[in-house]
Amino acid sequence: MLSSDQLAALAGAICATAETLGQTLSAKAAKLMAEDLADYPQEHIRAALQACRRELKGRLTPAEILQRVHAYDGRPEPNEAWALALAASDESDSVVLNEEIQLALGASRAVLEAGDKIGARMAFLSAYQRFVDAARREAKPVKWELSMGHDPQRRIAAVEEAGRLGRLPAPKVREYVAQLTHEPITQDGAAIAGLITGRAAIPSPEVRERLQFLKRQVEANKARAEKKRAEEDKKDREAFEARKAEHLAAVEALKAKKEARA
Repeated sequence: MLSSDQLAALAGAICATAETLGQTLSAKAAKLMAEDLADYPQEHIRAALQACRRELKGRLTPAEILQRVHAYDGRPEPNEAWALALAASDESDSVVLNEEIQLALGASRAVLEAGDKIGARMAFLSAYQRFVDAARREAKPVKWELSMGHDPQRRIAAVEEAGRLGRLPAPKVREYVAQLTHEPITQDGAAIAGLITGRAAIPSPEVRERLQFLKRQVEANKARAEKKRAEEDKKDREAFEARKAEHLAAVEALKAKKEARA
């Protein structure tokens, strides 16, 4: 929130911008416009006023200023947001997402998981625009967070890319990279490693349940494979016996024909 001095300075900047566009604003109108913009970052307001001076052909209005303020808030356009959401739906990939993308992905996930990518995209775009509009009305700053996938290499790459795009500040990028580079072995990681090394380790209840589920799946798959193999062996034996019977019948028929000629 701007102080009274900052509001006065902003009102003056609005009047000056209007003047460069051939428009005269009253002090009262400029003050009201300044109050409408007071919750947004000052650097975004300054950039928006500069863009208005360069681009506007008509009158300076709060809507024109806000449109440009919003363009500087760091939220991607809907189609770019959808591409990030699709990447995040791959559990092996890591993506840096903002809150609006996460909410819109949650709203469209059921349609996406049903295999309807076109329907999911439409649902996502509609929800994303709704969440972005609400956040912008409240002048909420964009907030980016790392959505970690299973592939550890993609985690650092995603963080560094977000840093290059200005979505994560440099200190946060360094913090993430340090954590991911020296990530400690968790209880669950030790338990999974123990399956390979043979060293016992106790997993968490969630992972233990998952491992038991996987074990049941493996056993069920093994049982199905054995049953299928037994059925195939039975069919092979039956086919062999049928061919053998046909061969014996043919031999007997040939023998009978020879005896009949004699």
